[in-house]
Amino acid sequence: MGRGRTHPSCHPVEAAVRLHGPALRVTVFIGENKTWHHRPVYTEIVHRAHRAGLAGASVFRGIEGFGASSLIHTTRLLSLSEDLPVAVVIVDTDERVRAFLPQLDELVTEGLVILDDCEVIRYIGEGQRPGGEVQWADGEAPRPGGEGEA
Repeated sequence: MGRGRTHPSCHPVEAAVRLHGPALRVTVFIGENKTWHHRPVYTEIVHRAHRAGLAGASVFRGIEGFGASSLIHTTRLLSLSEDLPVAVVIVDTDERVRAFLPQLDELVTEGLVILDDCEVIRYIGEGQRPGGEVQWADGEAPRPGGEGEA
């Protein structure tokens, strides 16, 4: 499995999603061995989010954790490294994320699903702005010599 590769069928057919300002983040914490019809649940969530036209989804693999079962899973103990925690994070508008929640109800039979309000500062995909221009949420780029510059 290559890193950073995309499958040809994974490219969206619709125009790129523009997202800035207030948004909603859903984070799903599950075990990496959980499956849905012989496919990892995290993969199913990402593919369904893509088909639903959500702005994006990412999967993060944990190195240690425990949940409702209180059993600690860790990479340090060979016998418990088989079902490490993963987090699937999706960010989009409140309306679009909430419309997607019934799909998570179907897929997540064990785990934790949380919602957080957030603010998108910058969301730019590869090739969206010619010349490397960046669209800032407030419409203004930081000024040279301003705060935060080294």
